[in-house]
Amino acid sequence: MTGNAQENSREFDIIVWGATGFTGQLVAEHLADTYGVAGELRWAIAGRDPDKLETLRDQLARGRRKPPIVLADSQDAESLKTLTQRTRVVATTVGPYSRLGSELVAECTRNGTHYCDLAGELPWIRRMMDAHGGTAKRSGAVIVHCCGFDSIPSDIGVWFLQREAQARFEQPLQRVHGYVERMSGGFSGGTAASMLEVAKEARSDRRTARLLTDPYALNPRNASQGADENEGLGFHRDQFIDGWVAPFLMASINTRIVRRTNALMGDAYGRDFRYAEYMATGGGALGLAKAAAISGALASLLAGAVTAPGRAFLSRFVFPDQGDGPNAEARENGHYRIRFAGVAEDGRTLQATVTGDRDPGYGSTSRMLGEAAVCLARSAPRGPGERGGFSTPAAAMGDALIERLQRNAGVTFEVDEAASSAAEA
Repeated sequence: MTGNAQENSREFDIIVWGATGFTGQLVAEHLADTYGVAGELRWAIAGRDPDKLETLRDQLARGRRKPPIVLADSQDAESLKTLTQRTRVVATTVGPYSRLGSELVAECTRNGTHYCDLAGELPWIRRMMDAHGGTAKRSGAVIVHCCGFDSIPSDIGVWFLQREAQARFEQPLQRVHGYVERMSGGFSGGTAASMLEVAKEARSDRRTARLLTDPYALNPRNASQGADENEGLGFHRDQFIDGWVAPFLMASINTRIVRRTNALMGDAYGRDFRYAEYMATGGGALGLAKAAAISGALASLLAGAVTAPGRAFLSRFVFPDQGDGPNAEARENGHYRIRFAGVAEDGRTLQATVTGDRDPGYGSTSRMLGEAAVCLARSAPRGPGERGGFSTPAAAMGDALIERLQRNAGVTFEVDEAASSAAEA
């Protein structure tokens, strides 16, 4: 079956790899609640511990059919080969990906199996692209990293805003800013572990450190580059929203995914397109104080992350443990709102918002990954060599993912007519 990503003989549409982990369980619950088990969507749970998988299987049943189980080990290439040959899509939550995910990506590209994950590890993503990009194109496998809070709201949010700009202005927005206006629930332990893994690698490898400062680090090698600069740690008063902004922790990966989308789509946003992302803290003295505090805290966090004692301290006292997470009430009470504001070449402006009705690190992220997997299974190419390769959420799924996120994942995309009109005036 190597060389054909979507043969109908595949046993499953989706396999959730790492299903017994905290986030993996949430992905499995979302699929069970939204699509049922053994219905039109054929999916299975996978991991290396049969007892934990059986326990999860019983929990997911709730009076309905139990999902199938697939056993494999991230360190056993042969078991991963078998796993990837049985399904059209693998959705994986097993990280840090730089330590536990490379062989799975390799097997997906070899066997023409679509893939999506929650990775935010920029150096590892670049290595996977360079090592397996050609194989993925030949096999027809579509590989999509960053299918959680980083970076679907940013990537799909900019896609949505640019789509609306084309419809209204018949031209793209040359410059777009993303602003996290509200966020309750925080980041996951997996995101924290990945961040520390990247910091550790950057400390010991100069090439990695240089890569992290390249705003176009994830662009195709032959793609044009614009005028964007590396994200700084300072704060400033922003022209679009007339308020103070501070650095956003995930901007370093989100902005690069957005720029890669533009490159993959042939500079659909323009060759001179620029994108930046911030935390919005409000106006006046209070907004200034918040921006300064966030900037200082982030600088301290990153300074600590580059040393072994600092990473140990952050892991023990600051970040949530990997594999643990908030209870159902906390996930459901979480939320976020991100504003996107852009300006076209002729000066016209447009604003939109992306909102989520769950905490970003777990509740919303798990549903976004699940819907991305379904989208790949339903909308991805059906033969070898057709659009295969390393893509992004927007470039690979675009409007199809917007529709699924709004229908099934509690994520909404809306043009802010009042803000756009005011900005144009």
